Amino acid sequence: MAMKRVAASAIRAFASPGNSSSLILTRHLHASPGGKKIVGVFYKANEYASMNPNFLGCAENALGIRDWLESQGHQYIVTDDKEGPNCELEKHIPDLEVLITTPFHPAYVTAERIKKAKKLKLLLTAGIGSDHVDLKAAAAAGLTVAEITGSNVVSVAEDELMRILILVRNFVPGHHQVINGEWNVAGIAYRAYDLEGKTVGTVGAGRIGKLLLQRLKPFNCNLLYHDRLKMDPEMENQTGANFEEDLDSMLPKCDIIVINMPLTDKTKGMFDKDRIAKLKKGVLIVNNARGAIMDTQAVADACSSGHIGGYSGDVWNPQPAPKDHPWRYMPNQAMTPHISGTTIDAQLRYAAGVKDMLERYFKGEDFPPQNYIVKEGELASQYR
Repeated sequence: MAMKRVAASAIRAFASPGNSSSLILTRHLHASPGGKKIVGVFYKANEYASMNPNFLGCAENALGIRDWLESQGHQYIVTDDKEGPNCELEKHIPDLEVLITTPFHPAYVTAERIKKAKKLKLLLTAGIGSDHVDLKAAAAAGLTVAEITGSNVVSVAEDELMRILILVRNFVPGHHQVINGEWNVAGIAYRAYDLEGKTVGTVGAGRIGKLLLQRLKPFNCNLLYHDRLKMDPEMENQTGANFEEDLDSMLPKCDIIVINMPLTDKTKGMFDKDRIAKLKKGVLIVNNARGAIMDTQAVADACSSGHIGGYSGDVWNPQPAPKDHPWRYMPNQAMTPHISGTTIDAQLRYAAGVKDMLERYFKGEDFPPQNYIVKEGELASQYR
């Protein structure tokens, strides 16, 4: 094992567009002989980085694997600076071997970047959802793309349930009243409802969709789901959900629609102006999947007209969302930054998963089959 170098961590900060500073953290200028150059791109936490010892998903804490990697002679560079030709990530593209990214601060791995990355072999997603990578280009280049499948599915399903209740009960205007020193019960109650008895449809019933249906069952809703595959009878009986083979037949039945499918060429822009027009007037939509599944302006227009009664989610197109993104200002929205899958509990799971897969990679071992998104030129079925 290579001896660990004892040089102090070097932290460089510089001004970037938008008057924010970017972090670049590294301790070793070079990997030891036989070591690998590994780059991680995570969101910057600033003063919050030291407030919780389990806050591993930020750039400052770097999944908690720095000492372990460097003790083995690997070089580990971590940054939040990922955009533009002069960003910190771009400087390391030509000679990195492993790139660790996250959906919550996505480093877009384009075909152009893949072409420049002559030594790149492994792309790891700390979390789930690898659509920020050009998967076809990765497959063509013979790269391996993998994620920590299951690491934050409970976190996202719980968040979806929360957002459903926030929209159904018209919570946000009431909260704004409290902040603004107001008190107007009628201004909330005129469009607040019970969840019980409502028809809720999930578009996609993978791990997150199934967990959501299980959590919705006690609310006595009419549960529907659309997916490529029908659930096994035991799960259908457990959740009480009914399979809808035809998406466009299911959607108009729904009081509430939850998006639970990956972003692919087939699902990009799936909810456009025409499809939204066919939804029930006043429908509530929750989308923690990917922002690009929706037509951004069509959603904003439908919220403004009242055809969509409420929209909530934590995913945007692009991310981070620019200050003039129309979803920030449309009525009846309960949007947040991309947070649903990066709870502290989820961070502990996906940090442990990244370490496990790096250990396997260093030993030349396969990953758990469900973690592969691209392997030996083949895309996982959900991305085809």
